[in-house]
Amino acid sequence: MDTQAAPSAPRVVLVTGGARRVGAAIVRRLHEAGCRMAIHCHGSVAPAHALAEELNSVRPDSADVFPANLLDVPLLAPLVGAVVARFGRLDGLVNNASTFYPTALGQVDEAAWSDLVGTNLKAPLFLTQAAAPALRASGGGVINIVDIHAERPMPGYLVYSAAKAGLLGLTRALAIDLAPAVRVNGVAPGPIEWPEDDQFPAAERQRIVDHTLLRRTGSPRDIADAVRFLLLDAGYVTGQVLAVDGGRSAHLS
Repeated sequence: MDTQAAPSAPRVVLVTGGARRVGAAIVRRLHEAGCRMAIHCHGSVAPAHALAEELNSVRPDSADVFPANLLDVPLLAPLVGAVVARFGRLDGLVNNASTFYPTALGQVDEAAWSDLVGTNLKAPLFLTQAAAPALRASGGGVINIVDIHAERPMPGYLVYSAAKAGLLGLTRALAIDLAPAVRVNGVAPGPIEWPEDDQFPAAERQRIVDHTLLRRTGSPRDIADAVRFLLLDAGYVTGQVLAVDGGRSAHLS
């Protein structure tokens, strides 16, 4: 998506897990930038339709919903095909959908492995592969939502940390294999939005914030702004992963 050669039609971007939380913030930010939004969802169908309705009230025919189970690989090519059939093109893919929970060594089972590696690594690979022809045709871009713990694993989150490490490597490998037509970058969040299931007690949250250089949590908008920059404005950037973490990874041990 070189800004020197902007397409005549609005860019179309598919965001996985785009119905809620950080995904919804990314969808709204890219929509503000003039993109037409393909909102992927799995379980959050009602919030996805509500978000699409919100965006279409601002700019008619600018958003639609595309449900799919990303762990079902044969469904990924049809998912991309449905987006292209609906909007006529695909200019960007944001691999945001993720599962996140602890897996202590000695208690890891195959179900957790399949789920965590599936959503955080396998699905981004196979969905990007399915989207590659459309992205090459548009000169588009891919953004993977990685994690600062891809490089500095989080204790007790063995499989998640390993999966995100794989996604970091995949980001750089895809940048090589999709060059020069498609740029591939990543955004690595730090403490942005706490899990909804109270995995982190208040004391642990405070400890994490205290170890962050800016001494505060970030917001989903911070991630969305980074995605917008890398996808729409950074025409000479590829194969990079940008930490958006308030400086936490600068001295994370």
